[in-house]
Amino acid sequence: MNDVYTPPKVWQWNDKSGGHFASINRPVAGATHVKELPQGKHPLQLYSLGTPNGRKVTVLLEELLEMGQNSAEYDAWLIDISEGNQFSSGFVDINPNSKIPALMDYSGAAPIRVFESGAIMLYLAEKFNFFVPTVGSPKRAECLSWLFWNIGSAPFLGGGFGHFYAYAPEKLEYPINRYAMEAKRQLDVLDKQLAQHQYLCGDQYTIADMANFAWYGALVLGELYKAAEFLDVTRYTHVVRWAEQIQQRPAVIRGKRVNLAWGPEQDQLKERHDASDFDNKTQDKIA
Repeated sequence: MNDVYTPPKVWQWNDKSGGHFASINRPVAGATHVKELPQGKHPLQLYSLGTPNGRKVTVLLEELLEMGQNSAEYDAWLIDISEGNQFSSGFVDINPNSKIPALMDYSGAAPIRVFESGAIMLYLAEKFNFFVPTVGSPKRAECLSWLFWNIGSAPFLGGGFGHFYAYAPEKLEYPINRYAMEAKRQLDVLDKQLAQHQYLCGDQYTIADMANFAWYGALVLGELYKAAEFLDVTRYTHVVRWAEQIQQRPAVIRGKRVNLAWGPEQDQLKERHDASDFDNKTQDKIA
């Protein structure tokens, strides 16, 4: 039996190729069905799922509310990617890339769509003037560097390492080793930075921390891919210290529960429309 894969001259899509997400991934863009998105009572409407990229935004929104920014109140609607909700016409109108999260802001004269997690974070931080340093300052440049480092690096952790280690239909040594090496290099990058600073940009907690915590904080806290032991995350002591510090923030605790559709029922707040929902609308209260 020959186990060596020989690529054809022209790649062809095989939607039966296996893997955790084989039924929803496809090589074309656009809507597969007509369905409008719901709209709640708040100007900010978030359409998302409690994945790391979704958590970036819900944590930021909860942090803004924690700072007394009442106009940051929001409705968070669940987009179940396993059911193909991201390919509805309403969602594609907001994000043509069909990836969560996506945001609509109805607070101004005309609705504004914002898609992709990093763009949403920067948009909200600038809108409310919190968690991003002032324009022109060295700390702002540092913050944006670490924010966009996350946008460029996290796909190697998620779509690379996470896919082949946790979701692929079979374990393959080469891609797992290749992406494990990259994941550990990224952890080392963060560890060296956090050895010198309380937060990524110094002594100020910013959107750069929130974005990276959603991925690398979750990884070292044992919340991603059941891979903490495999990647020997405890050796990155400064990342662990930073993650443990951030996870204790009340807004982070709340934000991690929004649009969550797995895990303990008391942690699952599939939709969020009011602050009281954390006490009254988790799955253990309504199931």
